[in-house]
Amino acid sequence: MDLKERCAALGKLGKWLKNHENGLAELYQQAYRDNGWFDSDQCRFAFKQIANAYFDENDLLNWAEKYVDNKIIAPKRIGIIMAGNIPAVGLHDLISVFLSGHKALIKFSEKDKVLISFLVAKLEELSPGASASFEIIERLQAADAVIATGSDNSSRYFEYYFSKMPSIIRGNRNSIGILNAKETASDLSLLAEDIFRYYGLGCRSVSKIYVPRDFDFEFFMEQMDTFSFQLLLNSKYKNNFDYNRSIFLLNQTSHLCNDSLILAEDTSLQSRIATLHFEFYDSFESLEISLHELNSKIQCVVSSCALIMIETLPFGQSQQPKLDDYADGIDTMEFLENLS
Repeated sequence: MDLKERCAALGKLGKWLKNHENGLAELYQQAYRDNGWFDSDQCRFAFKQIANAYFDENDLLNWAEKYVDNKIIAPKRIGIIMAGNIPAVGLHDLISVFLSGHKALIKFSEKDKVLISFLVAKLEELSPGASASFEIIERLQAADAVIATGSDNSSRYFEYYFSKMPSIIRGNRNSIGILNAKETASDLSLLAEDIFRYYGLGCRSVSKIYVPRDFDFEFFMEQMDTFSFQLLLNSKYKNNFDYNRSIFLLNQTSHLCNDSLILAEDTSLQSRIATLHFEFYDSFESLEISLHELNSKIQCVVSSCALIMIETLPFGQSQQPKLDDYADGIDTMEFLENLS
């Protein structure tokens, strides 16, 4: 398949997903049985986002043409070690390898085998010529390059194990919000989507907010409380909330709390499930300088503030990445094209 045919194949899959948006309940139930974080609402959101942002034929072609020659003389075998923290999280890597003309050796996470295997099978069904581009594997062997995503601990192992081949290795990152105390209830409702979508398990999930010293925490927590009922329907989230609240109480750690979220002052970017960290800032200038030093640990920033050195997303947009939003800021397509 040439580039236009590969884009057309993905576009066909996108149209199929949009036409069958309400007919995938059994698939979502299967994913939920394998992973209790993948309830139907999270899977449905992920597939809708995928169909809209990743599978438009024209968008794919415009994006890929910046990198890909129409033919690759010697396609490489690219191992993809996928994470399993949110539904279909490894799909962007898979699309990138497919469009670049290489072959994907797919190593699923134990936590997310159902959704991406379904998408690959459906792509091959709709466009049989695509089947030569994918191979599902149990062990990664005979790869020419690798893209691996995991925790900081696993990334150190990946860096050692794959040190002799071209690779992209990703570890932990977190996303943050910067507020100025002028946010409306509508703004904070959108921010709640950035915080709570996928139960805060994604690298694009906001795990910490930076606020001025006159910040109205009571108003903030009131807006977060509107999501409590939906969050507590998931027993895994509720159990984590109850456990982490107990830890705060036993340790007599100062915090604010509603029925589903713990808000605590902490300098760490990474927070526990059902916990959001906050930190005060005195000026945007000093904040931008300190965040610049943490750049390698930040995935994205949501804010309505006028910042100079930091690129931001509007509230509510962190969980809606586009094709050119590369994890860890590493251009996957450029990496793949250079292998050619």
